Amino acid sequence: MAKRVAVIGGGTSGLACIKCCLDEGLEPICFESSDDIGGLWRFKENPDPAQASIYQSLIINTSKEMMCYSDFPIPAHFPNYMHHSFIMDYFRVYAEHFQLMRHIRFQTKVLHVTPRPDFPHSGQWDVEIESKDGKREKEVFDAVMVCTGHHCHPHLPLQDFPGIDTFKGKFFHSREYKTPEEWRGKRVVVIGIGNSGGDIAVELGRMAKQVYLSTRKGSWILNRVGDNGFPSDMLRYRAYMWLYKLLPKFLMSMREKQVNRRFNHKLYGLQPAHRLFSQHPTVNDDLPNRILSGTVSVKPNVREFRGSSVVFEDGTVEDNIDLVVFCTGYTFSFPFLSSHLISVSKNKVSLYKYIYPPNLERPTLAVIGLIQPLGAITPISEIQARWATRVFKGLCKLPSMSAMLEDIEAKEEEMAQRYVATQRHTIQVDYIPYMDEIAKEMGVRPAMLKLLLTDPRLGLKVIFGPCTPYQFRLCGPGQWEGARQAILTQWNRVAQPLKTRSVSEQKSHRSSVSLVFSVSVVALFSALYYSRASLYTLISDPSVIPDKIRAYAPLPVPTK
Repeated sequence: MAKRVAVIGGGTSGLACIKCCLDEGLEPICFESSDDIGGLWRFKENPDPAQASIYQSLIINTSKEMMCYSDFPIPAHFPNYMHHSFIMDYFRVYAEHFQLMRHIRFQTKVLHVTPRPDFPHSGQWDVEIESKDGKREKEVFDAVMVCTGHHCHPHLPLQDFPGIDTFKGKFFHSREYKTPEEWRGKRVVVIGIGNSGGDIAVELGRMAKQVYLSTRKGSWILNRVGDNGFPSDMLRYRAYMWLYKLLPKFLMSMREKQVNRRFNHKLYGLQPAHRLFSQHPTVNDDLPNRILSGTVSVKPNVREFRGSSVVFEDGTVEDNIDLVVFCTGYTFSFPFLSSHLISVSKNKVSLYKYIYPPNLERPTLAVIGLIQPLGAITPISEIQARWATRVFKGLCKLPSMSAMLEDIEAKEEEMAQRYVATQRHTIQVDYIPYMDEIAKEMGVRPAMLKLLLTDPRLGLKVIFGPCTPYQFRLCGPGQWEGARQAILTQWNRVAQPLKTRSVSEQKSHRSSVSLVFSVSVVALFSALYYSRASLYTLISDPSVIPDKIRAYAPLPVPTK
């Protein structure tokens, strides 16, 4: 009989787990407490208290080619950065294509997950569930995959804001924010400059009379639209990551200068003390425009509330505030698991590779998707699930407990050195290094040298192109025959939704100048080859290069 696997949660990670279990011949049963799939990405005007929730206008910060499941590209006509409704459409198409829905029990809550008495031998679990009609029962499973995410419980630190009990307006956590219309013409304070804080401040800035965006530390603001209008996350290549390892400080400084060229963070009151990527960055293309137009004003941390007034730490006071939105993040927990299995304290949890509790006699419990990536979470959850299912089957082995604890400690030290110390930065991972780390464990990391030798065209695109999830289906277990074609056509899918108006090709003057310059440089070095005596002069005095080029192939003179 196939091993039975309990999957807790039917969102991004849960769907991947069901699919990966089926790929490995396991029998998944997914327990979803709501009446539909999608998890965080399913918008509800009035969400259930225990469910994650989003606002109506939410658009994802990772582009479609970077965030898709690795063997199922997002439809080419979908926008590159998708509204949550498109994400739900993708999930439904994915679930239908792989026939996942039949394995989900909706409106079923998991109450307790406990190891069976013979767990050291069997690795089995008792899972107690409650159906929508209140009926409780226990079932036995050979393995458990926890996919409840980290947007579980709103973090509302009211104790840090003296006088909040005297505030005469309305306040709530960003989880409760849905649409801006109610706040037309009002005065609003948004506390927190994460992605939710930035989005809500921008949206309210179009409706409210005035929005004050309060931040303790400031933030680097990145944008979705990258060079030449391409999705910015598709412009970070493996080659760049390798170069960054060699020249981290230089490249970090260059990137910070590039970000500041878009708008000066110090001038806009957003400059943080920490380096870029030492805190989870805020992705927002519209915030600088809202600040520049005055509809959003950046303020320091709130010191206290006095009735309808808000006092900031720089001593300034804003009166007649109607609304305060706390964009102060979330905490996570596992109420159905005993603390001796997985202990959580201030969003810190000890898991090997952010997946496995290191203290179990049998590796049959895996936490999937409990990461905050600098990149897309969907392919990370999927590759975690691919590895976990093979561990369940005994095809991949975990190291000893001591080795796992050593790895956990090393990651904690690395995180402490890199990130600002907050509960936001406890489960951070970088997309490419982490994907490669897990891929290596299960033998699906692309072999770069082999690719370059056997398929140079593909190899160059893997190294000098976006690290799309298809790369992890090129070889090894779970290899997908469509992976190569998906990589070769990925830019076509980026372009397709943008081609809503045909534009005739025009020969640019810059292109012709560049061509002539290139020919000139070739002519120069060809001449130097036959006149090697000039080479020493060229190296010792680079200023002669333009004259040498003009001598062999005069450059065109720009006309007014």
